[in-house]
Amino acid sequence: MPAVKIARSESRVTETPNASMTTLASPTQGGTQTLSLWRVAMQTGQRGPQHAFDVEQAWHVLDGTATVVVDTETIDLSAGDTLVLPAGAQRQVSTESGAVFVITGPASGVATPISPEGRGEPVSPAWIA
Repeated sequence: MPAVKIARSESRVTETPNASMTTLASPTQGGTQTLSLWRVAMQTGQRGPQHAFDVEQAWHVLDGTATVVVDTETIDLSAGDTLVLPAGAQRQVSTESGAVFVITGPASGVATPISPEGRGEPVSPAWIA
């Protein structure tokens, strides 16, 4: 497969109540068949939902600080830190000061929301497809 440039103007942004996700590379954007790369920007006080992915992911903090609860462990992160999350790990990401991450993982990843009532329906997030 030849090298493929994905211009900044081709990035796709998905806004949720918890963060802004910018797709940098994914199968639907060209340039990759099996991986996704995206940027997550969380504002002060934002908290993502508790969920689990069925694939391994690597999260790198570009700016700010965040707390990630992985299963029952609380992990504090700051700019320059990288967290590798294994497939199946329950996680919830929050920030008191704002944080920006770049994340990579298999494009086939499916997220399953987790609530006190149990697991929800698995979904393929738009920013990794």
